[in-house]
Amino acid sequence: MTVPPLSDGVRRVLLPLLLGAVLAPGLTACGGGEDPDKGTNGVGKLSATEIEKKAKTAADGAGAVRLSGVLVSGGETYKLNMRLKGNGAIGSVVSRTTTFQLLRIEEQLFLKADADFWSHTETDGKATAPPSTSDSEAAGKLRDKYVKVPEDDPAYKQLTGFTDMNVLLSGILSLHGKLNKGERDRIGGVRTIKISGSEGDGGTLDVALEGTPYPVQLERAGNAGTLTLADWGKDFELEAPTKGQTVDYGSRLPKTTGQ
Repeated sequence: MTVPPLSDGVRRVLLPLLLGAVLAPGLTACGGGEDPDKGTNGVGKLSATEIEKKAKTAADGAGAVRLSGVLVSGGETYKLNMRLKGNGAIGSVVSRTTTFQLLRIEEQLFLKADADFWSHTETDGKATAPPSTSDSEAAGKLRDKYVKVPEDDPAYKQLTGFTDMNVLLSGILSLHGKLNKGERDRIGGVRTIKISGSEGDGGTLDVALEGTPYPVQLERAGNAGTLTLADWGKDFELEAPTKGQTVDYGSRLPKTTGQ
């Protein structure tokens, strides 16, 4: 039996998302009163540039975060729900055609997906012929298993972009264009202040006005989705899958070119 290259599935499902979310990022008014900053952390009094700096400093100092929401890229809609920290991450990515999970513990990266992910391949963006019986059988054996991704495979670098807290946050938390300070809002019960790039065309970020000024929500430019950032600093367990749950390709993972 032969199994299509892991990188084919990654390229088909993830590459548009990687390009839209990480490589070309782009990651609502509150009650009035005489003093809108009363009882806040004072961030609302700062300039947009200073608020952005405070938010990035807070994010850099946090040990963990949950990132969830919707990304629109290349005409496709993706739902993300990832918990991230310094030594790994766990979560899921859902597209119109498939769902898969990622688990990284230190340098070990695992991918769990359905049989369609493994049996469906594309070449230059075009679907190939339907999988053979042997391919389908092999893909069935991988269904819902944690497949260990070799570090020297191109798919490893692509996938780790979604599990590296620093890389992911540095990509999505960058607003583009001249920064502007907007209105106050309340997101998930937290009072926030908005900052935007190019009057909203470069994305809009809500920053907490209560406690530590963490980023709370990002509205991506061009109606390309909304991401929520929560559980800042809340640790969580990362548990390696058991031997029975794992498939280790090792050196058997097919090598690919053109990536």
